[in-house]
Amino acid sequence: MTKPTRSHGLRQITASASPRTLMNESGVKSDPTWRATVLTLYPEMFPGPLGASLVGKALEKRLWALETLDIRGFAKDKHRSVDDTPAGGGPGMVLKPDVVAAAIDVSLAKAPKDRGRWPVLCLSARGRPITQDRVRALAASEGATFLCGRFEGIDQRVLEARDVEEISVGDAVLTGGEIPAMAVIDAVVRLLPGVLGALESTVDESFSAGLLEHPQYTKPPEWEGRAIPEVLLSGHHARVADWRRSQAEAVTKERRPDLWRAFGGDHIRGDTE
Repeated sequence: MTKPTRSHGLRQITASASPRTLMNESGVKSDPTWRATVLTLYPEMFPGPLGASLVGKALEKRLWALETLDIRGFAKDKHRSVDDTPAGGGPGMVLKPDVVAAAIDVSLAKAPKDRGRWPVLCLSARGRPITQDRVRALAASEGATFLCGRFEGIDQRVLEARDVEEISVGDAVLTGGEIPAMAVIDAVVRLLPGVLGALESTVDESFSAGLLEHPQYTKPPEWEGRAIPEVLLSGHHARVADWRRSQAEAVTKERRPDLWRAFGGDHIRGDTE
């Protein structure tokens, strides 16, 4: 059995009756605000970007915790097989339900019984698109299990039997769920208390009010013949707020008409386009 590795609060877990208790470097039990358990065939990919910048610093401070479970550790045969050919024929391989279920069950052994407090999320191109509202709900939970698919997918039976929620980070197909899992975890962790220096930075960002974020500028006042909009240098807070709002509406209408319609922009502005 491969010896578990750890990096900045990361705990890699191999198959056992229950997951190992997350501890800090001194061996004393800690109580992070939020925990992420990642089920993957490639635990060495973590923490990856999650070990850097503000999210990485928060991991070191135990503001959140990350653990991985190697799905292959739950294979039952001597070849450690985790997949098989698709029923009905076709290319590729499908992750087996018994192997995946065993990994999920271990990840939930110490999780809250209330699945609203600890959901199991499968990163999948066919999942519902992740939204900022869903991210906020995850940040308010105690943690989540992230199931990273590979190959042609995961046997549907285990997704149904374990009440797995399929989510997507965009309309593109990747080689696996690890990178999307990192993206979702990053989005959640930055909302946790103490991670960002200024909570106000989450107020005006994209999706916070149903709109995309307005354009941002900084010094110098003029660069390559392009000047910062005069209103932003006026010191008039009400005018700045109005400008930012109008810009947010304009960019949302142009780039994300779906968000604009959901926001009710056409009705507000009387648009008929």
